[in-house]
Amino acid sequence: MQGYIHSIETLGAVDGPGVRFVVFFQGCPMRCLYCHNPDTWELNAGTPTDTDELIEKVTRNISFYRTGGITATGGEPLMQIEFLTELFAKAKARDIHTCLDTSGIAFKLGDTQKLDELLKYTDLVMLDIKHIDEQKHIELTKQSGKNVLEFAKYLNQKGIKMWIRHVVVPGITLDEKYLQDLGKFLAPLKNTIEKIETLPYHSLGKHKYQNMGIDYPLADTPDATKEQAATAKDIILKYMEI
Repeated sequence: MQGYIHSIETLGAVDGPGVRFVVFFQGCPMRCLYCHNPDTWELNAGTPTDTDELIEKVTRNISFYRTGGITATGGEPLMQIEFLTELFAKAKARDIHTCLDTSGIAFKLGDTQKLDELLKYTDLVMLDIKHIDEQKHIELTKQSGKNVLEFAKYLNQKGIKMWIRHVVVPGITLDEKYLQDLGKFLAPLKNTIEKIETLPYHSLGKHKYQNMGIDYPLADTPDATKEQAATAKDIILKYMEI
């Protein structure tokens, strides 16, 4: 099966446990104000690639990935779920750890047949929760966040291990109330949550917008510091335990 791929990183160190073979899928319905990969937005663009080609690249250097595996990111991998499922099935047949990095935006409660098939071959989901407040989520991403939260609950119900990711943006997500609310939401799911990652917002992708001839929405927003991200994580963890 062929899918549309934006790019590949062969020695990823921040996209799941261990050293990862990272596949950036093309296509995403979200328009996050801080997105650093706007070149992955367009559907049916990128490089047509088949699953055997990707698996061959992983197995050729399998010694690098013994403590890691393969990560599907994007863009939004769930926009190409059949292709993703075939890729992960072939990886698991070779005992390769699989990780899905997703926003969860494509989840539809009551229409989970394809997702359930994918989850058979998925060892870990890194779920990026953009904003806990519905209106703020829409302002930030141009999409509702309701499906994202339902997706988190569904993964917990299915017993799928999760890493929760949350980008800390000054003036947007760096807010004590929102961080408290996120912790409260995650509290009932903590049996399947292995890790919380608060990622400091940075503007390193600004040049991509310039190259694409589009305005960078957060031009006046300062980068977040590691200290701010650490404080945000502490608040989330505290309210997960209350």
